Amino acid sequence: MDDIRAIIFDIDGVLEYQGRVYPGAIEVVNSLRERGMILRFLTNSTLKSRASCSDKLKKAGFSVSDEEVFTASFITAMYLRELNPRSIWVMVEREGLDEFEDFLRDEENPEYLVIGDNRSRFDFEHLNRALRMLKRGAKLIGMQPELIDSSMGELELNVGSWVGMLERAAGIEATYIGKPSRFAFEMPLKTLDLERNQVLVVGDRVATDIKGAKAIGMHCVLIRTGEFREQELDGSVEPDFAFDSIRELLSLFMV
Repeated sequence: MDDIRAIIFDIDGVLEYQGRVYPGAIEVVNSLRERGMILRFLTNSTLKSRASCSDKLKKAGFSVSDEEVFTASFITAMYLRELNPRSIWVMVEREGLDEFEDFLRDEENPEYLVIGDNRSRFDFEHLNRALRMLKRGAKLIGMQPELIDSSMGELELNVGSWVGMLERAAGIEATYIGKPSRFAFEMPLKTLDLERNQVLVVGDRVATDIKGAKAIGMHCVLIRTGEFREQELDGSVEPDFAFDSIRELLSLFMV
């Protein structure tokens, strides 16, 4: 770990889970900053904007800035800015929608259909409208690919389940932006001015955090908390280190 200069933390499942901060998480973040480590925070949450996610972390006791935080909604908006689309229709709720204020909205014939966690609008009317848009040629973007989620308490269908249904119905393939996609990890990486082997990713999900980090050439640590399930460790992808608690992360940097 002598070459590590920056750490990208997952949030839900690593620093907090179901509304509660993990014991020692704040102290670990503070200690790493004191050691001169550059920190970034990367989450597949689509309901939160960069600003609202940062604000929530601050209220929980973490020392963070907006510029250090990357949500799936923020990353998707940045991806779309590179494409400069004619128009979009965004299916997402809460503060995540704030990230798309600068785009021209079109609920009839958009160039891109962008799907996050839309909750109350994942109904017969809106999903059928989405299907007809895709059949007319709209391109489909999923803010992240996860099928299920329990970070808010009860088990719920996640964004990937709804996008996958539309993919099958329309006979097309979506572009997924959140972890484990390369774009999701490249966004914070671009702000670091470091080589990939100088960055450590810390996450609780093998399929998103660990797989994505390995694919892009970054070191990774699995924390067996949050959404972690033992059956995910099937040998197809292995973390560099695995711990049962966020507190154990500091053992990698002990002098």
